[in-house]
Amino acid sequence: MKGSLEFIKSASATSVSSLSVTDCFTSNYDVYQVLIAKLDSTGSAYAYLRFLDSGGSVISASEYDWAQMDLTSYAGFAENRNTAQNKGLLGFAGGTGTADMGGFTTTVYNPNDSSSYTFYNGQSSIKASSGLAGAKYIGVHKSAEQITGINILPSTGTWDNITVNVYGLASN
Repeated sequence: MKGSLEFIKSASATSVSSLSVTDCFTSNYDVYQVLIAKLDSTGSAYAYLRFLDSGGSVISASEYDWAQMDLTSYAGFAENRNTAQNKGLLGFAGGTGTADMGGFTTTVYNPNDSSSYTFYNGQSSIKASSGLAGAKYIGVHKSAEQITGINILPSTGTWDNITVNVYGLASN
């Protein structure tokens, strides 16, 4: 992939059950980079995504398939995969406490193309009280529709602090 990343939009929040970045996927780009640069959680083991449809509504139908590899310093590696889910798995988000923190980089493919599925892949890493952990993941939203945004939610608890930056990959 050649080209440069061009900043599109950022969203931040504190003490929320999810965070949406609206109107960030347009016809200007085919590939996007979503960076979760700051992420502190209460009680969350994993982070998930849901896409936003052309009307700005969160897509929570069972249209997501995903696969993920947990990579930890304190236990063996583990595979997770699932089909027909109501959200896509990203990876470890941390645990409870201020010592836990994480970050994600996710590439999203063709979200604005209403005639194809939207794919994503990426990786995450955290420093938690139990040790270091990371994940590699892939997923697909299996409905051909126009996607205009993304929603990031924890498996449990809330995001104490979260910042999401979206970039478009320019094809120069």
